[in-house]
Amino acid sequence: MNILAIETSCDDTCIALIKCSDKTNPKFEVLKNVISSQIEIHRKWGGVYPTLAKREHQKNLPLILKKILKNLDIDKIDAIAVTIGPGLEPCLWVGLNFAKKLSEKWKKPLIPVNHIEGHIAANFIGGNSKFKITNYKNLFPAMCLIVSGGHTQLILMTNYGKYKILGETRDDAAGECFDKTARILGLGYPGGPAIAAKAAKFQIQNYKSQINPKSKIQNPTTTHLQWTRSPSPYSRTVAQSAIHLPRPMIHQKNYDFSFSGLKTAVLYDYKKRSSKEKKSKKYIQEMSFEIQQTIIDVLISKTLKAAKDYKAKTIILGGGVIANTELKKQFKEKMKKEIPNSKLYIPASKLCTDNAVMIGITGYFLWLNNKSKNWKNIKVNANLRV
Repeated sequence: MNILAIETSCDDTCIALIKCSDKTNPKFEVLKNVISSQIEIHRKWGGVYPTLAKREHQKNLPLILKKILKNLDIDKIDAIAVTIGPGLEPCLWVGLNFAKKLSEKWKKPLIPVNHIEGHIAANFIGGNSKFKITNYKNLFPAMCLIVSGGHTQLILMTNYGKYKILGETRDDAAGECFDKTARILGLGYPGGPAIAAKAAKFQIQNYKSQINPKSKIQNPTTTHLQWTRSPSPYSRTVAQSAIHLPRPMIHQKNYDFSFSGLKTAVLYDYKKRSSKEKKSKKYIQEMSFEIQQTIIDVLISKTLKAAKDYKAKTIILGGGVIANTELKKQFKEKMKKEIPNSKLYIPASKLCTDNAVMIGITGYFLWLNNKSKNWKNIKVNANLRV
């Protein structure tokens, strides 16, 4: 069957056409996938402006659909999947109302999809256009970490469609913390990539300054240099940082997160610096490194603790923050050391951020479980839970 998928939970307008087959061993093929990003529109605001996002979705959806339907017979579309939450309510309604009109006009069933479940399903298709899931039921129990601008959750997955939220952020999400601390430092939006770029430069500078030029080491990036202060237990890279930020809730026995205090700690440190130091490359790069490493330490520590406690066979990552290169590297290293018998699943980078491919895949699993509904009875839920 072919599923037309629509995603408008935040600031990306996304439509994809997914070919799905085989009920017992699902296979997927991405026939078409179009994403219209609104980053440039929201950049000057330092974050997503809901009213503008809603307006852009209304403008972009018909244009993207036209691209998707080019040279396509509508009769070949069997169902429509659409995100109904969680997300920004004005944006969700634009996508749902658009999908409802198509469902009514084309006489196609409509499948309501949970955005968080979509991020989990993004792991079931590779970076290429075709991917076959092999024994996906052997993944369970799985520990899912979803990290984005609006969500930071640890979810126990015992089967497809069976979830239990073990922990979540009590205030700011990790991605939100990246954005807010980047704003403090005067960096661009989105904050995650901006901070990661500065952190990488700090690491390079430390390698250059600490490795003995006379050394016979050919590849300095494999050298583990010592911390001068407050070492991160998960870093594989040099960290000669004089700045140390608190790791919120990292030693608590629960699985919850908190990142608002981290943002405040960055603000206090920034305010005590001189005007010259605040603008210096050294300070911005060093603080960016510490912000990134702090968030990485907390995410890895909490996830591995939950995985061990629940004897998870796999760890599944999802959400825009998972695209962070250093986070992925350190996750792999720490898992190999602490739980080598567990598998780690990370989506292709282009499927970490919001996309309609993951909504289509989720829609197929819901279709198999008879979760499609009459379009008239579907509503959005901005605070939808898995």
